[in-house]
Amino acid sequence: MIQRNEYLDIFKRFLDKHLIKVVTGIRRCGKSTMFEIFQDYLLNNGIANDQIININLEDGDYIDIETGKQLYNLVKPGLLPNKKMYIFLDEVQRVTDFQKAVDSLYIIKNCDIYITGSNANLLSGELATLLSGRYVEIKMLPLSFREYISVFPKDSNIDRLYNEYIQNSSFPYTLELSNPRDRRQYLQNLFDTIILKDIVARKKFPDIALLQSVVRFMFDNIGNTCSTKSIADTMTSMGRKISVHTVENYLTALTDSFTFYKISRYDVKGKQYLKTGDKYYAADIGLRYALLGTKKADAGHILENIIFLELLRRGYEIYIGKVKNYEVDFIAINSAGIEYYQVAYTVIDADGKTMERELKPLNEITDHNPKYLLTMDHAPVTSHNGIKQINALDWLLT
Repeated sequence: MIQRNEYLDIFKRFLDKHLIKVVTGIRRCGKSTMFEIFQDYLLNNGIANDQIININLEDGDYIDIETGKQLYNLVKPGLLPNKKMYIFLDEVQRVTDFQKAVDSLYIIKNCDIYITGSNANLLSGELATLLSGRYVEIKMLPLSFREYISVFPKDSNIDRLYNEYIQNSSFPYTLELSNPRDRRQYLQNLFDTIILKDIVARKKFPDIALLQSVVRFMFDNIGNTCSTKSIADTMTSMGRKISVHTVENYLTALTDSFTFYKISRYDVKGKQYLKTGDKYYAADIGLRYALLGTKKADAGHILENIIFLELLRRGYEIYIGKVKNYEVDFIAINSAGIEYYQVAYTVIDADGKTMERELKPLNEITDHNPKYLLTMDHAPVTSHNGIKQINALDWLLT
């Protein structure tokens, strides 16, 4: 079991805080395993077995638990008086009115509550209304590159591991599957589960084949500027007639299930958010390979996707930057300030034009916030007029 220490540290920070810990993320990214890791931590630090209640609502043992009232009645008898109780409810969104059960448990003072869900709707509607200001969201992603390589010998070739990481997938269970055919089958089955359980069943979309076509289109266009109209027009021209409204509903469902992340554009000079020019990045690149096969991918956009996910893991709010007529790949904002990132697979060419092109947007920014150029080129950290050029894999492992 990979000890996902960065997430464990977050769990430890919120331990015994009177907040509901809501763990969100794409299906099979490791939320249930994280519960196991944290429960082991509790048991090794003085918490007794009978103080932990762990319920996975996708387990067949709980198939009859369909309402919030039934869930509350399941948990309540296990609560011990005068003892701190740690309650873990996994995939809680499958229970109707689960919010009422969670709210009822929350008001019991000796309960520390942790819940997971595979859909952003977990944090909408009644949960937000009932528990406003009383929960904290912990956003989980599949394995980072640093976590992925931790299971391999320390003298392994890092470039080779990166290629395996993007092709074999960052979902933790794929590390258990050494056969490429088995891995691909697992990822295809996972994709079908996400489509059927987290999207179609929830949204009642009638045309599954059309939805799958949109998903494949999005995987084929990660890192490209997309609008609902351009997607609808392109797919219609390819023989899959679809309305702008339907595309919009599909994209919302895909982001709600954490299959894709939407990133909007920000005008650096004008200090304003822009309504057009959104991009979408996938939660896992291995899914792309499983669905599209060996179709040639843009290595630069794949690297962009990996950098985007790492910025998310590090807690940044992320935008695409617009500076005059130039584009900065990522504006990353956190409590410490703003950072700018340009990502290119390589900037090495005969006449230096690629380097010039990649540095131009960053040079157009006149503030003094940190600026980085991340590439796969093997070169020592270099400064270009204050812009640090760093090997992307070194940055991912830092």
